[in-house]
Amino acid sequence: MNAIRIKHRAPAVIQITVKQPLREAQERQDPAFQALKQRAEDSEELYEYRGRKRKEFEERTRRTRGSMQVLLVQWLQYANWEATQNGFAHSRSVFERALDVDPRSAQLWPSYYIGDRAQIAERPARAEPLWYEYVYLEELLQNASGARQVFERWMHWEPDDKAWQAYIMIKERHGELDCESALYERWIAAQPEPHLWVKWGKFEEERANLVKAREVFQTVVALYGNDEKQVEKAQAVFGAFAKMETRLKEYERARVIYKFALARIPRSKPSALYAAYTTFENTVLSKRRLQYEEQLAQDERNYDDLRNEDKEIDASVHVRGVYERAVSQLPPGDEKRHWRRYMFLWLDYALLEEVGTKDYGRARQIYQAAVKLLPYKHFTFAKLWLMFAKFEIRRLDLHAARKLLDVAIGMCPKEELFKGYIELEMELREFDRARQLYEKYLEFDPANSSAWIKFAELESQLQDFARTRAIFDLGVAQAPLSTPELLWKAYIEIVEGEREAARTLYERLLRLSGHVKVWISYALFEAEPIPVPRALRGDEEDEKGDMRVIEGNAGLARRVFERAYEDLKSRGMKSERVALLEIWKTFEERNGSADDVEKVRGMMPVGEIVADGRSRTDWDMVFVDDNEGSMFELLRNAHAWKNAPV
Repeated sequence: MNAIRIKHRAPAVIQITVKQPLREAQERQDPAFQALKQRAEDSEELYEYRGRKRKEFEERTRRTRGSMQVLLVQWLQYANWEATQNGFAHSRSVFERALDVDPRSAQLWPSYYIGDRAQIAERPARAEPLWYEYVYLEELLQNASGARQVFERWMHWEPDDKAWQAYIMIKERHGELDCESALYERWIAAQPEPHLWVKWGKFEEERANLVKAREVFQTVVALYGNDEKQVEKAQAVFGAFAKMETRLKEYERARVIYKFALARIPRSKPSALYAAYTTFENTVLSKRRLQYEEQLAQDERNYDDLRNEDKEIDASVHVRGVYERAVSQLPPGDEKRHWRRYMFLWLDYALLEEVGTKDYGRARQIYQAAVKLLPYKHFTFAKLWLMFAKFEIRRLDLHAARKLLDVAIGMCPKEELFKGYIELEMELREFDRARQLYEKYLEFDPANSSAWIKFAELESQLQDFARTRAIFDLGVAQAPLSTPELLWKAYIEIVEGEREAARTLYERLLRLSGHVKVWISYALFEAEPIPVPRALRGDEEDEKGDMRVIEGNAGLARRVFERAYEDLKSRGMKSERVALLEIWKTFEERNGSADDVEKVRGMMPVGEIVADGRSRTDWDMVFVDDNEGSMFELLRNAHAWKNAPV
């Protein structure tokens, strides 16, 4: 067979590509079949149509095998068609059947909840997108209470942080700040993580509830502060707490928080708190130094700012420069208030050299320079002398300390100097030197009742009761005294168990003053039991503390009341007589008979109107033994009738 030979090799006039036959086939294809639109004319046709469609859907779902995705599409089409026919019960039934096939399908549930959203919260507890869709729908419908209920049901499942944060945002949008704070507390109770404490504290700070914010952070400190591992875990909380205090310009609080946390974190472990603390100190120090420099530029004698500046700086060289600059500015004039602030600069300077740099020689030079500057003709500064003496004691030079205080008392005797010197000798148990100091003290100020009392108490502690009484006798003999009643009271109290000696003292005091309080104290003293005198006690009683007592004498007390009443009556002291009678009546009610009580009641005064010839009238007290006429009898009977029981 011969091969076909190509007779004509020229190109064709019309070139044909692969696309052209395909296009021509598409164009010449018969039109697709379009089903005719059907319209139900009556209920029977509609019922027939729905039955046919349901049968088709049922057959599709029954025939579909293998691919779960295709099957779900068939179920969705079936359920959506039922919904278009207003067959919501059928649609719900189809969805329920579909969910029985695949209950975890995230495609079925969103479609289902659009038709019946209440079902969504009953079953898929961990399907977070469904919960968000549900809440979003409630908010679109402006149903805030419904959204809150959905979240409350969700929170019972303890979801992740995003769900809690979404709930908090809803509270914030509706302005429920207190509820938001309570929600933070619930969140932390479910998930006690450090970053949640930080969120809660920042929230309270932003709404200006600083007390609550501090309470939140302090709770963390109480929970985690005792365990190094927990502190290391909660570094973010401590850092946030310190930063909040820094923003509030509470720098000391912030510094304490930083130091508290850093003291419990080993330096060997890396910590972000160290860097934060370093930055904090540098920033605060720079700001304060600039502030102090600006203030000192306006007033070089602003000693308070100079002291504050040196306390904020750690570099010893710079601090010395600040102190030297400060002490070079002498106070203007001799006013003590300026010199007092100025002397505190010297004290701080000396303490810096002693405690900070351990330069004891320089500290001693600072004290000596400060002592020489004081204007002793006008006043002195006892604290400077006492601190200088205590410095010498710390340097184990007791002789120098005593010499300093002796010089101070010789140059400018002052009550604080004597008290400080005596206290020093008492701590050293140098009682003889303390006695000598008390003697100098009383020579300097013999009217000081507290000095006499302290001197006597010293002798009483040393069991030298003869000297104690002698000191009291000298003290009460001084005239005038600053507070004589305190000295007499201490003298009477020291005469323990010696009723005759106490009576003598009361009699002496009554001759001097005759005050109603002294009479009352005297009378009650006679009625009260007192301990047995020391001379009559046994050693066993003193050791055991079981002391016998001597009973009081109500008759002697009653006679003192009578004497007191007569004395006050003779001096015309009506209000004092009333005060005495009130105490006397109480005494008789406890210790006397009914006749004694009635007698005192009969001595009570009766009120009487006194006219002064003007439009004003006053009340006066009329006593039984002051007026024996018929007018008083009438007033007394009227007063008795008024107080008589009905």
